[in-house]
Amino acid sequence: MSSDEETFRRLVVELRILEGTADALQSRVSLVNAALTELVVASMTLEGLEKEKTDASLFVPIGGGSYIETKLGSEDKVVVGVGAGVTIERTIKEAKDNVSGRIAELEKTRTTLEQQLRQVIGKIQDNRAQLQELSAKLSEREKAAGV
Repeated sequence: MSSDEETFRRLVVELRILEGTADALQSRVSLVNAALTELVVASMTLEGLEKEKTDASLFVPIGGGSYIETKLGSEDKVVVGVGAGVTIERTIKEAKDNVSGRIAELEKTRTTLEQQLRQVIGKIQDNRAQLQELSAKLSEREKAAGV
C-alpha cells in the first residue's frame, strides 16, 4: 500500500470523526439556543410582572397552548429554579438578575460552541479538498498502471 493510499484512508477516518464532532456541536448549539429562548421569555415575563399589582388577572400557560386564569398573589416575589430541581423564592429584581446572568453565560457558551463548530467545518472542508486531490491522483495512477 502506497503512502498516498494510507493518507487517503487516514483522511477518510478523520473526516468521519470530524463530521460526528460537527453533528454533536450543532446539537449542543441547538440545546443552548432552546435554553436561551426559554430564559428570554422568562426575562420578558419578569419585566411584565413588575408592572402588575396584587390580584391582577393573569393567564398562566399549562402546556399544549392551554392557559388557566389566575390572580397574582404577590407582585414582588417569584420562585426561581436554581438547578437540580431546587427552587427558591426571590424578589423580581433578584430573579431578573439571575436570569440575566444565566443568559450571559449561555451566550458565552454558544459563542464558544459556534467557534469550535466553525473550526471543525473548516477542517472538514480541508480534508475533503485533500481527499479529492488524492482520489484524482490515485485514479490517474491506476489508469497509468492499466488496472
